[in-house]
Amino acid sequence: MNTKDRIFSFELFPPKTEKGIANLREAVTTLNSRNPAFFSVTYGAGGSTQTNTFATVDWIKDQGIDVAPHLSCVGSTRDELLDILRRYASQGIDQIVALRGDLPSGAGRGAIGDLNHANELVALIRTHFDRAFRIEVAAYPEMHPQAPSFSRDLDNFRLKVEAGADSAITQYFYNADAYAAFVDACAKRGIDIPIVPGIMPITNFSNLVRFSDACGAEIPRWLRKRLEGYGDDTDAIRKLGTEVVTRLCRQLLDMGAPGLHFYTMNQAEPTLAVWDNLGLAGSLG
Repeated sequence: MNTKDRIFSFELFPPKTEKGIANLREAVTTLNSRNPAFFSVTYGAGGSTQTNTFATVDWIKDQGIDVAPHLSCVGSTRDELLDILRRYASQGIDQIVALRGDLPSGAGRGAIGDLNHANELVALIRTHFDRAFRIEVAAYPEMHPQAPSFSRDLDNFRLKVEAGADSAITQYFYNADAYAAFVDACAKRGIDIPIVPGIMPITNFSNLVRFSDACGAEIPRWLRKRLEGYGDDTDAIRKLGTEVVTRLCRQLLDMGAPGLHFYTMNQAEPTLAVWDNLGLAGSLG
């Protein structure tokens, strides 16, 4: 398994409490010892965690660590988005994860903002900042949960690429064949940007089910039943989860995936258990 020239990165979410901030900073320090390409930081629906996102991005940047803030367009005006982008550019941040995002709970259609889709956000960035930012976008090997069909979902993905996206990070999944089929379908449509698999370590069964139901990620039946059977045995769940996710990552790298993007949930240990099993040396190592 050759990992030379692969991109490995970690995703964080902005904490809301002092304890959460302390936990995040400890996790970043531990994870950064593995020399990732960057850390991404999520952005709440309609900018609902904007202040916490800024604080987290600022702290990571102050540590001399490369950071890629998420930016979602739903619920924001063009001017608000451009102000945020200018803020990041002034800090020397040169990478953005551009997303449509979801409306805050309870918001009506009137609160959608000036842009409706991620490709419009990508186009806005390119129009006003040219190539100042490397732009990551989202991809869905198992189809976006709101897409009417796989073909339409691919059409929407191609619009983001045509608007100027540099690469993509996928929603997490546990079936390597889904990723392989997605990459193949993209190639047939002339989409040739790197598509990095998103990896979700398994630590808690009920949380995994809740996340997966919300985002449309499939938990294979055999895996769901095994995890369900462990009940409250956290150690058994984590052990099986580490084995399953390690095997998935090996398959993905062996089939030529350009890297891995770990959804850490602000925890270092579950991700590093997989990382160390794989013997990864860091990005571009």
